[in-house]
Amino acid sequence: MASKDAHHQRNAALRGFLPGAPDPDQSHHAPLSNPASLGWQPGMQPGDPPPSGFLPTLDLIIIHQQVELLGMILGTETANKYEIKNGLGQRIYFAVEESVCFNRTFCSTLRSCTLRVTDNAGQEVITVNRPLRCNSCWCPCYLQELEIQAPPGTVVGYVAQKWDPFLPKFTIQNANREDILDIVGPCTTCGCFGDVDFEIKTIHEKLTIGKISKYWSGFVNDVFTNADNFGIHVPADLDVKVKAAMIGACFLFDFMFFEHSLAGL
Repeated sequence: MASKDAHHQRNAALRGFLPGAPDPDQSHHAPLSNPASLGWQPGMQPGDPPPSGFLPTLDLIIIHQQVELLGMILGTETANKYEIKNGLGQRIYFAVEESVCFNRTFCSTLRSCTLRVTDNAGQEVITVNRPLRCNSCWCPCYLQELEIQAPPGTVVGYVAQKWDPFLPKFTIQNANREDILDIVGPCTTCGCFGDVDFEIKTIHEKLTIGKISKYWSGFVNDVFTNADNFGIHVPADLDVKVKAAMIGACFLFDFMFFEHSLAGL
């Protein structure tokens, strides 16, 4: 029971760092045993944007999809944009989708696209390429896949969907297409009044080492906007190339399961 209470308190604290949430009461902050895991180093002042090189030290990465007001008003599908932050709520990266209007309109969530991730200096550090693929438990071939480049032009890994009739399953692969981690989602991604967790596991799903969570932001926000909030919980010493792949996996989950507002409930 105590572990469940701790889990809810941790999730509540994380939401305090999401855009639109009130600033957490400073008096309620627990001392940080390892500030580097949140992207902080001596000499940084509160509010200073951290250097992008902190990705190797992070154990929590928050991804917030920006709301496109024009798309909300016109009901059109616009290119996605994301802020990528550390556990302190400081932006370390910004991601922008590149796709053509035809694909967004007629291919919808299956559309091919490229997501370019830049640091605070505007330099592109990660490129995520998504080809046009199928997305059906009845079609075991040609399933969803992402290519991760970091830096751009250097392939460091892939995110590949695995066929399963009941659960959403994915594999993180290295540049040689060798499986290194599995990701297993719930049987339903309809997070009614709660978070949706995708567990990160070792090969053959033997041990859980982290998770990718889609945070439930409230009924009104989920129904009337397409803004989604995600948290990537991984060991701080996880290979930076794998962390880059996890960011790509988060983008893929948003496209596949939460792109439309009603699907994100």
